[in-house]
Amino acid sequence: MAEPRRAAAVDGGPDAPADSRRTGFGRVLITIYAVLALGATARSLTELISKYHVAPLAYWLSLFSGVVYILATYGLASRRPSSWRLAVVTITIEAIGVLVIGTWSVVHHSSFPKSTVWSDFGAQYGGIPLVLPFVGLWWLRRTRSESVSAGAR
Repeated sequence: MAEPRRAAAVDGGPDAPADSRRTGFGRVLITIYAVLALGATARSLTELISKYHVAPLAYWLSLFSGVVYILATYGLASRRPSSWRLAVVTITIEAIGVLVIGTWSVVHHSSFPKSTVWSDFGAQYGGIPLVLPFVGLWWLRRTRSESVSAGAR
């Protein structure tokens, strides 16, 4: 009978241990990612549909960032053993993206007649896109041993 209880714990059943990656600060982090995922994706799709000709590069980059935020949110929130790795990869892409696009938009401002989520290092979003990936990577590193041991069960 111990095996069904163990399976329930791994699958997130009533006997599942608390997973700190998804509780407390982790829940706040997931919420922030979810809001950015929704905002960036909805904004970019609206802009691509209604005014594509104005700044297609900026709008496509915003859509890309929205997809990255969606995948990062899933990686942070999922209980699947591979979700920790997905979160690390997507949040690393996010960090690189905000640094590259942020630098590109400052150096070659004319390339971005309209802003993206990551242009000017996320200034239109209060700088959150610049800080968030580094907080996310810190959080993932902090909760890594728990995630790795959960995947080994």
